[in-house]
Amino acid sequence: MLMAACLVGAAAPASAQTAAEMDGTLDTLFGSHQPYQDFLHALKQAVAADDRAGVAGMVDYPFKTRIDGKAATIRDAAHFVASYDKIVTAKIKQAVAAQSYPTLFANWRGVMIGNGEIWFSGIGDEGRIAIIAINH
Repeated sequence: MLMAACLVGAAAPASAQTAAEMDGTLDTLFGSHQPYQDFLHALKQAVAADDRAGVAGMVDYPFKTRIDGKAATIRDAAHFVASYDKIVTAKIKQAVAAQSYPTLFANWRGVMIGNGEIWFSGIGDEGRIAIIAINH
């Protein structure tokens, strides 16, 4: 009986999360959803506008990523801008463009865009929101 219930539950489509539910999740995890909602909105705008300096200003440095399949440490915003096309690839841009606020994933580590293409979180005691990972 339990096995049948598990199979039925597994076959059911996942229900969509609402913006209010995401607000609640972020409020519980981080104390306030608004900075995270604002950050997503600003990131989506910057990526869509190809605002390289704007995106670079949203990153926590030093920043570890992969460039041309090799581990790289990006020291600062100038280095990020110089490597922008190799870091913010078409796959990353698509993930950002497709992401809606209610469908974000969040846990104690931060907030995820797409299937882990970008993670952002509060940084330091001041709680500045910044990109902490970009995964190709």
